[in-house]
Amino acid sequence: MMTVWQVDFYRRPVQDNAGKPLWELVVCDANGNLRESVWCPQAEVNAAWIVNTLKQLTNQHLPENYLPEKLQVFRPQAVSLVQEAAQRLGIGMEATREVPTLKQFLQERATVYPTLPGYTRQPYDPVALESPPPVPILEALWGDRWRFGAIAAGEFLPAFEHKPIPVRSIPESYLPVNVGIASTQPIPGVIIDGGRVSMRLVRWLVEARPVYLNYIPGDPDGLLLEASLVDRWILATFEDAEVKTAARTFQERQQAAQGLHFLLVQPDDSGMTYSGLWLLRRQD
Repeated sequence: MMTVWQVDFYRRPVQDNAGKPLWELVVCDANGNLRESVWCPQAEVNAAWIVNTLKQLTNQHLPENYLPEKLQVFRPQAVSLVQEAAQRLGIGMEATREVPTLKQFLQERATVYPTLPGYTRQPYDPVALESPPPVPILEALWGDRWRFGAIAAGEFLPAFEHKPIPVRSIPESYLPVNVGIASTQPIPGVIIDGGRVSMRLVRWLVEARPVYLNYIPGDPDGLLLEASLVDRWILATFEDAEVKTAARTFQERQQAAQGLHFLLVQPDDSGMTYSGLWLLRRQD
């Protein structure tokens, strides 16, 4: 089984004796058996320090000469340093929002900082990230038409598992049976008939790395794609009453399905060919 460590490296609301910010390397694994934190003076913040510290932790927690096979990072500001450290160690790195154990550990660590002598009393949220304003996707990518849809949880996998879909992302942990929802529960989704640009849109989505779809009521209403670590893309805006009603139903079903939903790209609505399929889950 692959050894994956979830990692965060960032400054905390704590200073050293000289009044300089302290950084902290926090490391855990998905099941919480590994939970470590190590302070780093700001003057020593670099990839080499991370490499040395990770080597010390591996000596404590893994068999001799073993390293974790992959590091997972959710904070954009930590990506470059951790990536460089991972390269020096010869292991993989994945930038992902889905590190629930790490985020819980960081929230626990945040309750410790006020008890430390160097606590700065600065406002601090250990897992909040700044998101840029949403950006419209290129109109040339959008294709012919789009719509909201739904499929019963028990029918989702049988409907697609044997279809030749060039790009598909269906994480095992997101399968309805593993999430624990009833087979009759509708899983909502967005279906895009991409026409001639269908595969171009799919290639763009692969690079964007979809995380979840978000309906935003407003004037007009909007459908956003949350992607990568903090990216936000405007897929569509709409004022039509019927589309708004469908969007509210999508949102209600998304909540009822414990965040599960799908994004399907196809050349047309014939049901014969598909270009890309993503099973997504909103977990905030």
